This record gives sequence, structure tokens and C-alpha cells, in this order.
Amino acid sequence: MRMQSHELKVNAPGHKQFMSRVEQMAEFANRAQFEALRPDICQQLKIRILDSLGCALGALHAEPIRRIRGYISEVGSGGSCTLIGGGSTDLDRAALYNSALIRYLDFNDSYLAKGETCHPSDNLGAILAAGEHVGASGRDLMTALAVAYQIQCRLCDAAPVRSRGFDHTVQGSYAVAAGISKILGLDSSQTANAIAISGTAFNALRVTRTGKLSHWKGLAYPNLAACCTRATLLAKHGITGPLEVVEGDKGLMDAITGYFQVSWSGEDLGCVARTTVKKYNAEIHSQTAIEAVLTLLRKYKFSGNDIKRMDVEIFDVGYNIIGGGEEGDKSTVSTKEQADHSLPYILVVAILDGQVMPEQYASERIQREDVQTLLGKVSVQPRKLFSERFPDEMPCRVKITLQDGRILERETKDYEGFFTRPMSWEMAVAKFNKVASPNATAVQQASIVEAVANLEQTSVRELMKQRSGQRRAD
Repeated sequence: MRMQSHELKVNAPGHKQFMSRVEQMAEFANRAQFEALRPDICQQLKIRILDSLGCALGALHAEPIRRIRGYISEVGSGGSCTLIGGGSTDLDRAALYNSALIRYLDFNDSYLAKGETCHPSDNLGAILAAGEHVGASGRDLMTALAVAYQIQCRLCDAAPVRSRGFDHTVQGSYAVAAGISKILGLDSSQTANAIAISGTAFNALRVTRTGKLSHWKGLAYPNLAACCTRATLLAKHGITGPLEVVEGDKGLMDAITGYFQVSWSGEDLGCVARTTVKKYNAEIHSQTAIEAVLTLLRKYKFSGNDIKRMDVEIFDVGYNIIGGGEEGDKSTVSTKEQADHSLPYILVVAILDGQVMPEQYASERIQREDVQTLLGKVSVQPRKLFSERFPDEMPCRVKITLQDGRILERETKDYEGFFTRPMSWEMAVAKFNKVASPNATAVQQASIVEAVANLEQTSVRELMKQRSGQRRAD
């Protein structure tokens, strides 16, 4: 028989019954208050909101985004929720579109657990749409987002699914449903049913991010966000879900994760401070390796033609996901999705171009002979000591052997943006301006920065109005 770990609830004097895991989660979400957010946590939330908006604006004209815009036009646009870049649509479609914009560049934040990695800002697009729909305040937005961060990060800590063949969107379904429920003002019972429906219905396969990657790598969570938005609205109107989705027969623990425990009654809203903001536009586990090669490049001023070979030692998670380990070969790269999840490509293009930004993933850049030739000169291997230090660090060692026999080496464990060296507001603004600049004027950028900086005095509708003034996607 499965171990049970329930809290008690009192329905009437002298009458007690056990609370399921999602009911405990719903109580956690329901009691969360803005006043519980410390000033430093509010600042970290603002940094991630601004960072996500920059990612969204930078992706405005990406091919998959144009295709989603076409889908929305086909099924019917117009509604209560703003589309970034102009126009409006219904709540769940706005959740899909705006979440896709935030996610597509793969430049938004990450959370690193020993057995799982996720992108908690993936929850923002749906929470923004729901907040605009009901006229929520900026304080409401930060509270709901903090709830989603806490639930997703803690589930990644306690209940990883990657090794069992499932995608991190599995944990995300609980988080985004809770965050949407919070900003919509649902009660604990409605919230529990929203989480239960979402946790039951959306258990995606890890093949999303293995082998030959497709557009779906960047769209899996946006799709989840839209689906969970719909599920939450159904729960608001009284649709019930299996409240024992976590601990019940054939539930999450039985079918996927095995037994785990999170005491939601003791959780705070601080997990956002343990998340990491990307400095470079590449998969999160590559950030320290990029830092290492760019440091060597600045110091020794070599070129791609000077390289005889490059040897990289990295922790096992990085090796398995982007280094050619268990999730597939990374030496053959022909698309953006493959490139930003290939450590060899990322490091080679960093050396050739001196940066890793969205322009490094243009099709013509990926296909160019210089980068394709150097791909074959990169070897990536896991190192046990580095694996033991992850995720408190992201250690790696890069050794570049030049044609003239010189050997250049650099070991790096973190960077500015990693949770041990948090990105400052000023650096976040600089990143936002750089990423957003192709699709927003300096005046528009400044207005968004000001709105986020003063989010306590800004409504979600006012914030979305700032975002809707950008040039519309084709």
C-alpha cells in the first residue's frame, strides 16, 4: 500500500478529514500574500519579468511565432487579452502566444535541481493573460508568479521526471494552474480542482527535447500554459478533477515519480532567488562554458582558424542534455532548435562571433562553413567531480589546443546571473534593451522598464498596454 502523507482539514466542529496533496498545494496558493514577499524577492521577480518581456520582444518575428499568429487569426482573434506586438484574443490563446514569445529564444531564466531543470518564467505568459482578463494589480501579478515559481521549483527538487522519460512540463502543470488560479481569485476548492485536472491531463514525453529537435521544444510549455488556462477556467465554473492525482492509485507518484514529500504548509515564496538568469542566449547548462571560452578569447585573441581541437569537461547533466550524452548527438546542427541545445555549436559560434545572442541562430549563420567545420573539432566529456558539485555550481573546464601547439585552459563554476552571483537590475535592463531593440524603440523600451520597476503601482492592463505598442508580427 502506498505511504500516505496528508494534512488534516476541519469541515465542521469536531469533524476532520485528510487533505490530498493538491488540496495542500491549493491552500498554499490561496494563503499567499504580497506582504509575505521580502523586498529582495520583489526585486528578483521584477528582474525576471523584465527579462521575460525582453525575450518576448526579441522573438516577435520568429517563424514559429508567425505561424501561431496565423493559427489565432484562423480560429478567431479579438478578445479581452493583449497579444504582444498588437491585437487581442481570448484568454487561453493569449496564454499560448505570449508564452511562446517568452520561451522561443530560449533566453529566459532557469531553475537547476539535481535531477531536473525547468524555466519558471514559462508561467508568466498565462498569468499575465489571466491578470489582464480580470484587471489584476502588479502586486497580484508578483504574488501569483511567486506561487508558480515556488511550486514548480520545489517539485523539480522533490519529484524529477526526466530520467523516467517525461518532460519538465509535468511539474509545470501544477505550477501554472496554481498561479492562474491565484491571480483569478479562485478559492481553495476551485484551485485544487484546477491543479488536479492539469496534473492529470498534461504529462508530456521527454522526446520533446531529445534527438533531432523541432519547434515543439520551444512550444511545449506555451501549449501547456494554454491548456492549463482552460482547465483552470473550467474549475472556476465548477468542473472537478481527481484530487488524489499525486498520491492516488495510478497517480503521479504511482505512475511516474515514486514517493516524494513536500510540506506545503511550511513553504515560503523565496524560490525565485534560487533561479538563474541567462547571460548568453543558449541552453542554461552551457552558460559557464561560454563564459570560459569568451574569457580565453579576450585574453589570447585567437581565431577559429587557430584552433586544432577543443576539449570540454562538464557535469553529467550538461553532458547528457547538450554535450552528446544520453539525449543524442550534438555534432550535427542545421536548425535553431538543434543549435541552441548543442554545446559544440554554442562554443564554436561564441569564438567565431565573440558573442552568443539571437543572431547566432539565424539559419544562414548556422549553415556557414566556418562554424560547421569547427563543430568536428569539439569533444565534450562528463567529469565526476563536476557532477558532484552541480547544481550548487555549474563547473566546467575548457581546453583549447591551437595549431601552433599552445594550450589555453579555463575552469569556471558560475557567472553573473547564476543564483550565487545574481544579475543586478542594471544588467537586467541592459540585457532587456539589447534583446528588445530590434522590435521596440528606445522610448518603448524605457516605458516598459519604468512600468516593471514600479510594478507595485502598475496594473497588469497598464503593463500589457506598454507591451502592445510594439510592431506587430507579420
